[in-house]
Amino acid sequence: MKIPKRKLFLLLIFAYVAFSLYAAYNVFFSTKVLSRVHRVVKKETGAQSGGVRDGGAPYVADEWNPWEDEQVEYNSALNKKREAFKQYLGKIDKNKPKRYKVQIWGKAAIGLYLWEHVLEGPLNPTDKVAQWREGELQSGKIDFSFYTGPAVVQGHVPLDMNSLVLVLNGREKQKVTYSTRWLEHVQTLVQSNTVSHVAVVLLGNEHCNNNWISPHLKRNGGFVDLLFVVYDSPWVNDKDVFQWPLGVATYRQFPMIRPNAQLITSNRPYLCNFLGTVYKNSSRETLMHILTQSGLEKDCITTGRENCFIFISLLCCMCVGISFSFFF
Repeated sequence: MKIPKRKLFLLLIFAYVAFSLYAAYNVFFSTKVLSRVHRVVKKETGAQSGGVRDGGAPYVADEWNPWEDEQVEYNSALNKKREAFKQYLGKIDKNKPKRYKVQIWGKAAIGLYLWEHVLEGPLNPTDKVAQWREGELQSGKIDFSFYTGPAVVQGHVPLDMNSLVLVLNGREKQKVTYSTRWLEHVQTLVQSNTVSHVAVVLLGNEHCNNNWISPHLKRNGGFVDLLFVVYDSPWVNDKDVFQWPLGVATYRQFPMIRPNAQLITSNRPYLCNFLGTVYKNSSRETLMHILTQSGLEKDCITTGRENCFIFISLLCCMCVGISFSFFF
């Protein structure tokens, strides 16, 4: 039986229209069913379970994720590896010898005595009038760093340290004001946990008037753990307050003399020596009278000079020298 072309053409048009309507219905009105392979988890921030989308139907916020178990296992294994690595690094740090970083800020001339004569540390540049001088020294587990000079100002010194030694001058009122500003600056570093421990080497007042630094001591509620003070002080207890030697007049460029056995065991040709300018009605004039009246003038070298410097050295019977230095 032969189908007329007209009917066949109408049949094709009807089938096309029917298929189009069916496809449109599935797209716009039918509930979409996804296979296991193509299912995607969609979560919207801030939405609650069972909420309603704008202009849409209710939805479920927590949809099923076929890879959720695998992701949980992977994340768990990854966290275990991270914790194991952290424990390994912690074990290395624990077994590694701990080093301590100590900085010394020299804001008084006795800082040079501490660094060059006591610690025997290097200092660069060697020019004594340089605005900024620094040096580094390792001693055992301690790494020392030293900074001195007019250019060493608050807020411009490297802060790579655990502990700080601050060398200050508190001999006169003007110096006390300047030193107090440095103490206030260091206090802010302690409060911010930048510095753990603080020690102060202080050129004190010759009349023991050092009360200005007392509130800064830790025993009085301050932050200074240790105080080393030049000249005598009733505070000295060899626990947190110690007496510190005046040292040498670094501005006179004394040579660096390394200690050796000969300096201790050899006999000294003179009992004492005096070198200084004798002012009228001064303690130096009294000292010269004592040396003359006691007959020590014959056993000591006494020489006057124009510059203001006195050095007296007395020798005990065991050939041990006790030195007193006065700088004016």
